[in-house]
Amino acid sequence: MTTTHARKKLSILGTRGVPACHGGFESFAESFALYLAERGWDVSVYCQEVGNTPIHEEMWNGIRRIIVCVPKDSSLGSILFDLKAILHARKHARNCLTLGYNTAIFNVLLRGCGMRTLMNMDGIEWARAKWSLPAKAWLYLNERLGARVSGTLIADHPEIARHLQRHTRADKIVTIPYGAETPTNTDNSCFGEFDVQPGCYAMLVARPEPENSILEIVRSWAREKRGMPLLVLGNYSPEAPYHCLVKSYASEEIRFIGGIYDHQRIAALRINTAFYIHGHQVGGTNPSLVEALACGNPVLAHDNRFNRWVAGDAALYFSSEDDCSEKIGAMISNPDLLATLAENARKRHSEAFTIDKINRQYEEICTDPRDAIG
Repeated sequence: MTTTHARKKLSILGTRGVPACHGGFESFAESFALYLAERGWDVSVYCQEVGNTPIHEEMWNGIRRIIVCVPKDSSLGSILFDLKAILHARKHARNCLTLGYNTAIFNVLLRGCGMRTLMNMDGIEWARAKWSLPAKAWLYLNERLGARVSGTLIADHPEIARHLQRHTRADKIVTIPYGAETPTNTDNSCFGEFDVQPGCYAMLVARPEPENSILEIVRSWAREKRGMPLLVLGNYSPEAPYHCLVKSYASEEIRFIGGIYDHQRIAALRINTAFYIHGHQVGGTNPSLVEALACGNPVLAHDNRFNRWVAGDAALYFSSEDDCSEKIGAMISNPDLLATLAENARKRHSEAFTIDKINRQYEEICTDPRDAIG
């Protein structure tokens, strides 16, 4: 517990809230908030819910959940949530960490309120292929505004830090990647559910979006008999043409098993996979890739500067479908290669991505100098 006379305080904005049940930012917010609460911080997390009740609070595992209701779960609902959260924080917070810059324009309201503002700038969101031109323009504008109006910028990758220097001073930017724990509790019943044996399948965990190379990977896998299944995790909608195209390759060896959010079930799948495939082309440090390293997974990754910094020599890299297909074959047929990559994955995780190390770095940067008394 902290030894200071006044409790250190932090409000976390920009996510759907805790407990986590959506994506990387929510998982980070939960982990970091629990870490701070254990260390005696007064930590609040703004949480989005559907409804029409006024803003209210409740406690969860030592964390203050500030519940902000919006009429519906939609993109506009999320924008309204961010605005209402900022207006509330403006009156009640003094030390704010915002995760993501998608609505950074609202953070202008925090300027001049006597509080410290920190923003995790995430990846280069406006560059993703899924966005329309107006959406790209909105995101690009908010990236620039976030870089200018926030007191401190947190980049999750050295390449993101270099990118942000286009918009602001380098001394405002701190690089802190995402971390992950090596799972200790697993639910092995999932092997029977998905009809696989430990060590006898590969897996792919990603949102089904073009820049994540899902289609290229499944087509590469489908080129020939592999002798083991590829488990594809994620939510696929029958109304989305890209999703339908990807799923058209479903077979005994390519299984789409949906989104899995139970920590113990996905931990069992991660720890026991023969290798993990990571197709992300855009962004910084991807949490799913860090989780693969934490589980000691050999990795086959898309060849780009983001993935190479994160995985290093824990991965083979592919740059095309032909290359991907060839590397899949090499990994399946070479147990010694997999053993070497697994050892390198554990080493890379240990040196750079342990959750305790990342949380300590965030705690240090989030500490308000006014709290350092005692």
